[in-house]
Amino acid sequence: MNLRAIIVEDEQTSRDILKNYLAKYCPKIELMGEAANVDEALVLIRNHDLDLVFLDVEMPYGNAFDLLDKVGDRTFETVFVTAYDHYAIDALNAHASYYLLKPINIDKLIEAVDYVMEIKEKENNLQNTVLKPKQATVNGKITIPLQHGFEVLQIEDILYCQADDNYTLIYVGEKKKLVSKTLKYFEDTLSDNGFARVHKSYLVNVNAIREYRKGKGGSVVLKNGKEIMVSPAKKKDLLSYFG
Repeated sequence: MNLRAIIVEDEQTSRDILKNYLAKYCPKIELMGEAANVDEALVLIRNHDLDLVFLDVEMPYGNAFDLLDKVGDRTFETVFVTAYDHYAIDALNAHASYYLLKPINIDKLIEAVDYVMEIKEKENNLQNTVLKPKQATVNGKITIPLQHGFEVLQIEDILYCQADDNYTLIYVGEKKKLVSKTLKYFEDTLSDNGFARVHKSYLVNVNAIREYRKGKGGSVVLKNGKEIMVSPAKKKDLLSYFG
């Protein structure tokens, strides 16, 4: 498959460099257009069914985050291309798939495109498929400490775990339990039982996933209706649980 993409960058020279790199090293990129500012980018995004947007952060009359706010729900992936490394956290919070620093490293550019390609191929392959987790329901148990002992939980009853500093909130049905263990602890404990780390703050029971949504970079909806955003760095691993 090809990836339909646009370049959003206010400097013509930078657009030309990236365009030439893509043509030479990333032949599966189908460039649908270029934009020099937020307004031009909005027109391209609304008029094309895009897979990927290469996005500079700083532009005249608005920046990359203003653009993404105006777009709202989206199904395309974003690769930030910027000369400033201090936007990395903001890019992650905006669900960017990759973060490239100028001058662009060709190997990193290829890596970014390959990463998005793999995600899109998995999404497209699963689009019309009945999703069934590879991991069968596990009938095991774990214990969580209490002040005067411990409580036994059925693993299959756990919907998701949420980080709370050095504590973890475990959601079992409509109840939540605060445990003085880190989310990493439960990730290690439950990784062989069909639990996937989908975000730095969330560990979900794959068997509890009711729906996967591509909008805003990706999210999962659990059987209790809870929607949890999927980090771009975790999306490929999550999709590998299905199919």
